Amino acid sequence: MSEVVPADRLLDGLNPQQREAVTYRGPALLIVAGAGSGKTRVLTHRIAGLIAAHEAWPSQILAITFTNKAAAEMRERAESLMGSVAEGMWISTFHSACVRILRREAENFGFTKNFTIYDSHDSRTLIKRIIKAQEAEEYGCSVSGVAGRISKIKNELADPDSFARTVNESDPNELAFLAVFREYQRSLQAANAFDFDDLIGQTVYLFRAFPHVADVYRKKFRHILIDEYQDTNHAQYALIHELTRETEDGLPGASLTVVGDSDQSIYSFRGADIRNIAEFERDFPGATVILLEQNYRSTQTILSAANAVIANNFDRKDKSLWTDVGAGEKIVGFTGYSAHDEAQFVVDEIGALHAQGMGYSQISVFYRTNAQTRALEEIFIRSALPYRLIGGTKFYERAEIKDALAYLISIVNPVDALAVRRILNTPKRGLGPAAEAQLQNFAEVNGVSVREALRSADSLGFGPKAVRAIADLSSLLDEATALADGGAVAEVLQLLMQKTGYLDQLRTSKDPQDEARAENVDELIAVTKEFAKNHPEGTLTDFLTEVSLVAAADEIDDVSGSVSLMTMHTAKGLEYDAVFITGVEEELLPHRMAAMEPGGPAEERRLFYVGITRARQRLFLSLAMTRALFGQTGSAAPSRYLQEIPAELIEWKEQAGIAGGWGDAPSRSLGRSGGWGDEGGWSSLAPARPKTEWANRVTNQIRDNGDLTLQVGDRIMHVDFGEGTVMDVTGVDTKRVAHVRFDQAGPKKLLIKIAPIEKI
Repeated sequence: MSEVVPADRLLDGLNPQQREAVTYRGPALLIVAGAGSGKTRVLTHRIAGLIAAHEAWPSQILAITFTNKAAAEMRERAESLMGSVAEGMWISTFHSACVRILRREAENFGFTKNFTIYDSHDSRTLIKRIIKAQEAEEYGCSVSGVAGRISKIKNELADPDSFARTVNESDPNELAFLAVFREYQRSLQAANAFDFDDLIGQTVYLFRAFPHVADVYRKKFRHILIDEYQDTNHAQYALIHELTRETEDGLPGASLTVVGDSDQSIYSFRGADIRNIAEFERDFPGATVILLEQNYRSTQTILSAANAVIANNFDRKDKSLWTDVGAGEKIVGFTGYSAHDEAQFVVDEIGALHAQGMGYSQISVFYRTNAQTRALEEIFIRSALPYRLIGGTKFYERAEIKDALAYLISIVNPVDALAVRRILNTPKRGLGPAAEAQLQNFAEVNGVSVREALRSADSLGFGPKAVRAIADLSSLLDEATALADGGAVAEVLQLLMQKTGYLDQLRTSKDPQDEARAENVDELIAVTKEFAKNHPEGTLTDFLTEVSLVAAADEIDDVSGSVSLMTMHTAKGLEYDAVFITGVEEELLPHRMAAMEPGGPAEERRLFYVGITRARQRLFLSLAMTRALFGQTGSAAPSRYLQEIPAELIEWKEQAGIAGGWGDAPSRSLGRSGGWGDEGGWSSLAPARPKTEWANRVTNQIRDNGDLTLQVGDRIMHVDFGEGTVMDVTGVDTKRVAHVRFDQAGPKKLLIKIAPIEKI
């Protein structure tokens, strides 16, 4: 076993504030860690310091962060400081820690340790079935609406019974939702399953309903450390308080260290409550607060821009990020005539950066909404520039992967009706919806699981072929269950995929996409083998737990040789040598919905701040004069946040001569009243208007349609949408809008003066 690093060496290389945080001893500590200020280093050195000073055993430390990727990094750093001693600590996400507790304790309240964890797709599948069965869509119940509302209610630690006390009983829509909610929870209980929100909420319930269980964990953990505390919701906040209460025999609660930055709180739509960090000192009287302001990631120019922007938010702890790495290059600003111009600028600049030696994997393009990717992808493809879109269909959400996992779940948790019903006719066995419904009904009437009902197929009136198919499936599941008792996860999956013919069906299919699906299943088999290598004692339940807790950020591969395209929300926690923030426009950033929410514009400003601080060396900000947005094309306006960046920090690129090369024109900034005029021109304070040769080429040299007249029935050509017919013309002068039905793209609304169109 490796020796613990001596305490005096743990402080080497730390700045004064980091040292203070590492050596603090007391009941509660808030570390306000600015972006790139070395918070993970502080946390791991603090943990190592506690162990080196013999103030805690590794098993008495619980360290929580928000993604498996971040937890793995923290664990690796801890092991580099302490060796194998670190293996005894709990370093995980909130959800992973709660699953670990629930696997041990769930039998206290009616579940078994082999419970299934439903992801969002599973939850919505179940909700869809319930809505259909109860005909609740007639009362305004949609799958997404019900799923979002249930999640919000659970994150407030409410259940159907407590929610029922708030329902207006004269409102049929509310009663319909309540009925769906009740049946959803009943179905989860019957399936021995938790959804993702339950993992934390049910752990809080466990501690409150069974004090003797809570006391076990309060005594176990003497030091609790929470990363990204600004992102905690009410349920996570309650869990922390349950764990830090004094024990039943009067021992003081665990020492609590939280690390966070209210300036990076951007997840209110997920239930994150900024008050948790803002009111930390009220919740824990006598708490110590330490500010980490020295940044080790970005240049001072980038940090100065971030500081200037976020300073406009109120109700925050005042801090100013600084670095000793130097000013670095100026931020580059660009305004395109259209989204395609903007995309071409991004691609050209990336090409230049790569030519200078910067790897594609160290470059990322951010946007506020996924709808912005269309123009970017078109230009990336046209330019043959390697890219990857982060946030598409994730590996574990692909249909073929969920099919394979459903087989494994049916073995581990036989009462999970959702899993058994998914595999019933996958691959095709001639068992349609009627057979599925009949098996489900038999199970409910007789009080057995759907898997148990498979054994009674011969008494349900099915034809010989269906009975044989059901019997074969039941026999295969029994065989795989017996094999799984030995813990051979890879062997179990291979047996199932081979004997069901699932892989063979994909490999022999004439659908070219099935080849990729087969490769995905092969990849899942490889994942099970890797799991066995890393967890020699791991069971099938352990494997399914690990898979169910994979987050979006955990699937981002840092070594890919491609430019990453992602939303700014996804970018949280990442960093790149060069960052492009696109669409810095009103109604995009801040998003138009933000104005309708209390604190919305302030959170959008924090989102912009997060985007800026992901950049290490170079930062590019771009916008467009006109953009197809929310179903129609229209003029855009520069974001108010651009006005908050000091003019001397940005260089706005513009054409110096007729040939279209870039010159050294003086920088421009937006004034408080700056922006585009009604005529589509530029005010004296607006960013430089691009007039490059490539911009003209992209939009077929159509820049100002002047007095173009369109009438109903005219045929036009659009650079993006192709040919279409004018169905109506509304508005006057420069505000004339053409309502066009395109042959391929469908109906669109276009601002006639500036749209890239021509009559044909």
